[in-house]
Amino acid sequence: MGFRFRKISALLVLTMAFLIAFAIPSFAGMSVTDVGSNWMLAAYVNTGFSNATAKNLVLHLYCTNVTPADTLTPASFTECAGGGYAAKILTNGSWTCSTGTPSSCSYAAQTFTFTGALTTNTTIYGYYVTDQAATPNLITSELFGATFTPANNGDNEVVTPKISLSEGTPN
Repeated sequence: MGFRFRKISALLVLTMAFLIAFAIPSFAGMSVTDVGSNWMLAAYVNTGFSNATAKNLVLHLYCTNVTPADTLTPASFTECAGGGYAAKILTNGSWTCSTGTPSSCSYAAQTFTFTGALTTNTTIYGYYVTDQAATPNLITSELFGATFTPANNGDNEVVTPKISLSEGTPN
């Protein structure tokens, strides 16, 4: 019982620290160091916050020209379809995190290999990452510097997913 209580207590402390630091900006004088930001981000992607059970994330490619913003949801994107495309599972615990401004975590490069053209809009604009909730939540998204249009069997796109924490101002 004591072990379970400590895990729940630690989870509550982490959740409260995260909420105070990032979701409740009205606490004047409150500050989270770069090391603290990195620690919270690493705890999220490498251990999960829900019942101490690691939660995998899902990497998707999108085929609409959407500029990432913190107000978007997964419904804001049109996920690619056809051409051998399939979303990829990002295994929790496999992220590499670094302290900085902002603190960030990255996942190993993921290669999407296509069998031909897509059946949605044929151009890939970027990627987005969701959790695996019954109604998925958008975790992060990125617009590529250059679009990609797979057309032939063997065409591929390589994506290195990353998640960054900022000081409250979107990058």
